[in-house]
Amino acid sequence: MVDPLDHGSFELQKGETLDDLRLGGLKIIQRQDGYRFSLDPVLLCAFVRVAAGETVVDLGSGSGIIPLLLARRCEAPHIVGVERQPAMVARSRRSIQLNGLESRITIQEGDLRQIRSLLGAESAQVVVANPPFRKADSGRLSPQSERAQARHEVAGNLADFVAAAAYLLGTGGRCYLVYLAERLAELLDLLRQAGLEPKRLRCIHSRVGQAARMVLVESRRGGGVGLTVEAPLYVYDGEHYSAEVLGCYGEG
Repeated sequence: MVDPLDHGSFELQKGETLDDLRLGGLKIIQRQDGYRFSLDPVLLCAFVRVAAGETVVDLGSGSGIIPLLLARRCEAPHIVGVERQPAMVARSRRSIQLNGLESRITIQEGDLRQIRSLLGAESAQVVVANPPFRKADSGRLSPQSERAQARHEVAGNLADFVAAAAYLLGTGGRCYLVYLAERLAELLDLLRQAGLEPKRLRCIHSRVGQAARMVLVESRRGGGVGLTVEAPLYVYDGEHYSAEVLGCYGEG
């Protein structure tokens, strides 16, 4: 196993970068011209609540950013990332090895639309996802495959993510999503149809006085009716990240 503190001995492949996550010394390998994580998964992981001993599944895990962040933020002994793209699976596994987290994080290669062939029913207490926000026929599709699949529903739509989460969760299990604010009504409707009752909602605004751009939603399998709308989250204070966003990185 690579010493997680000895990054100098770790060799990057052509076109890769090694980036500091600014949280407990975590590093992540990313493709320079491929998918690169944004602020959204960072805010999502700060919103997630995981109790000690719970199993977490991240749907559409991509670079492995969410499993890496959650491994530092919570005591979950087993975090599983489900990802269909072989190159991203290999890269995320190398990031996990680099950080010395092989005993806690597993990347399962496969398509979340075939979740029943990958993982057992009711096998997780927490499901997390940062699904693509745009419909396949909406806007310009990136010619770069990793970016296209991260942004557009070309390999699984919102209903597919919700259905996979519902399959993985038993009664009382929680699903956490970050999603586009303009599609909030669609998201809440799909969650309730799948038996996942929305319980917490937080809107993400770039600045005070601006409309929400994204939303964070927690839903519960078999939960009772009752939604808590939390205080808004503002990304920027003037020209800089707000104190709360810096806190998500362990700064401020």
